[in-house]
Amino acid sequence: MKTIGLIGGMSWESSAVYYEYINKKVRTLKGGFHSCKNIMISVDFAEIEKLQHENNWKTLNKLMVNAAKQLELAGADIVVLCTNTMHLCSSEIIKNISIPFFHIAEATGKEIAQKGIKKVALIGTKFTMEKDFYKGFLTNHFKIEVIIPTVKERQLIHDIIYNELVVGKIKNKSRDIYKTIIYNLEKRGAEGVILGCTEIPLLISNTDVNIPTFNTTKIHAEKAVEWALIND
Repeated sequence: MKTIGLIGGMSWESSAVYYEYINKKVRTLKGGFHSCKNIMISVDFAEIEKLQHENNWKTLNKLMVNAAKQLELAGADIVVLCTNTMHLCSSEIIKNISIPFFHIAEATGKEIAQKGIKKVALIGTKFTMEKDFYKGFLTNHFKIEVIIPTVKERQLIHDIIYNELVVGKIKNKSRDIYKTIIYNLEKRGAEGVILGCTEIPLLISNTDVNIPTFNTTKIHAEKAVEWALIND
C-alpha cells in the first residue's frame, strides 16, 4: 500500500474524521488487521483562520506548500489536504512537490458524475462558495452546474462553521438553518448538495434533507485509499 500524506488541523475535528474514514476503508477493502499507511502534518488552525480573514493567501500558500514538502520528505506518496477551503492553495502546492496531489473537487466530481447529477448546490465557507477554485473545477472537468446560496445564507453558513463547528459545537438550531438553506437550493433546481466544508458533515447528513448529500470528507478520504491500493 502506498503511503498517504495528510495535511490536517483545519480543523483537527475534521482531520480526526479523515483518519477514521481512511482506516475504515482499508479495513473494508483488505480485511483482517489492515490499516492505512499514512503521515499527517497538522497545522495550528488559529494561525490559518486569522490569515484567511485577513485575505493573506500569499502566506497561506507558503504554509501549505511547506506542509506538503514535509510530507514528501517524510516519504508520502500522495498529498491529501484535509479541508475544502485551503484548496485555494492547490495550484501552488502542485507546482512545488513532485508527488501527486489529490484534489478534493476531483474526488467529489467523480462521485457526483457517477450518480448522473448535472446540477448541484455547494455549501461551505464563503471562500469556497464565492471563489471559483471549486465551482470552476467541477464545471470544467465534469460539466456540472454549481449553484450557491444567497448572500445572506452564505454568511449564515460561514458564521456557523467558524463560530461553532470548528470548535466542536453542534447545535440543533444551526442544523435547522442549514436544512432550510438546502431546501431553498433544492427549489432552485439542485439535484444534490455538496457539503463543501469538512466540518459540515458533523451537522448535516442524508437523513436531514430531501436530496443526496455529498460528504466531501468521506469521499476524499475513501478515494485516496482507493488510489493508494490501486497504485501499490
